[in-house]
Amino acid sequence: DIRLFRTQKREMEEEAGILKPYELRFSDLMRLSSDKVPSSLEGIERLESITRAVMENLGPTGPGLLAITGVPNASNLRQTLLPLARKLALHDTDDRKRVLKEHSLGSDVPLKNLDRTVSSFAMQLKYVQGVDRTDSEASHEGDDSHNKEQYYPDVEMLRELQDSEFDNLRNSFKEVGFCMMELGLCLARICDRAIGGQELEQSLLESCTSKGRLIHYHSTLDNLILKEVAKRKGSTKGRASNKSQQLNVSRVMEESIGNKQTQRSGNEARSCGIHSNLWQQWHYDYGIFTVLTAPMFILPCHPLTTRVNGCFCISCEQECPSPSGHSYLQIFDPNKSRVFTVKTSPESFIVQVGESADILSKGKLRATLHSVCRPENLEKLSRETFVVFLQPAWNKTFSLSDYPVQHFLSCTEDTRSAEQELNKLNQLHKIVPPLSSRLKDGMTFAEFSRETTKQYYGGSGLQSNR
Repeated sequence: DIRLFRTQKREMEEEAGILKPYELRFSDLMRLSSDKVPSSLEGIERLESITRAVMENLGPTGPGLLAITGVPNASNLRQTLLPLARKLALHDTDDRKRVLKEHSLGSDVPLKNLDRTVSSFAMQLKYVQGVDRTDSEASHEGDDSHNKEQYYPDVEMLRELQDSEFDNLRNSFKEVGFCMMELGLCLARICDRAIGGQELEQSLLESCTSKGRLIHYHSTLDNLILKEVAKRKGSTKGRASNKSQQLNVSRVMEESIGNKQTQRSGNEARSCGIHSNLWQQWHYDYGIFTVLTAPMFILPCHPLTTRVNGCFCISCEQECPSPSGHSYLQIFDPNKSRVFTVKTSPESFIVQVGESADILSKGKLRATLHSVCRPENLEKLSRETFVVFLQPAWNKTFSLSDYPVQHFLSCTEDTRSAEQELNKLNQLHKIVPPLSSRLKDGMTFAEFSRETTKQYYGGSGLQSNR
């Protein structure tokens, strides 16, 4: 029996700490968010069943996330944009500044830090009236059936940048971003109908913008490359031959990677397990929804190849499947008091609930506590993803008058239970500030986001030195 087999497989994965999220088909997402009512009773009952499944997975008894599958052109969008994350992260500093400026991108991480685990490249994506999203009067319906020139008036300028691997960076960034914004808006509409009212969708539309981030999670090799290039660039001996430079880098790599196991053991002992082997530390997103592409994993084909000017060739790379078969995105499920690693198909989009949705829905949706772990003993493997943060307007006021007190306090209790139940996440509550300490009745979203950022990353923040 197929159903029995699927149930047993799901139970086995859960036992192994693997979470395969509920999958919502794009076609069903469109039907559910449409005003059109199915003509048959069977069709109505089917959509009602899907709505219940969505709310169960995003609500207090679920994991707080789901996957959207079958999105038109998803594979092409992903293949075009995600490899650019690593190329940008390892690009020459001055050239990268020029590229980012030309494509209206910025960075919200200190790129001068050669020990950074993440490089992030961001853009504000604007939209109005639901489907009329704009950035210089740009709009996109999330598929490839429309002429891109109509909402990218500067596409001809981009094409004039000959022989550049970043020619379509801004174009691709916006195309994927607008597609993911539409997914989030449709899901907000579905949740609103189940909850009653239009709080979530209207909050997103009133904000006018979402933030897109193209993210590269560094491999150990990436950081060695950055350090060696910086060392060579600042050295008076920088005119050495490419061959000697290559051998020098090879020696550095062998020493660093060869001693990696010893270094890791020492670091784990010093960090008591909580900070070891994470690409991104545990946290809640504070917006409404976070929409993510399934990650791409990259291995360099010839990591020591150099160009004539001594710069590393980062184009010699290949996509590879996840070594473990999962995404390395981890969530903490307070209902089961354990950590799960999320497993999705490469073409799917993951949607996580943020704290603003938790608050605005009066606890009918639940924010997801999550992190990104890194694979053991794979020093050359990097991870690429694209994320869109959907948030309310900065002046949106939060009211706690109808927010369940027990649920409000449970945000702290959930984190503390993680400390009690999971030795490998020892003292988790000490680095995740509880919602009750960051949110006060009558706060605007701007005030809430500032307080959240301060308590996580400020001068005295819980993760300021992590």
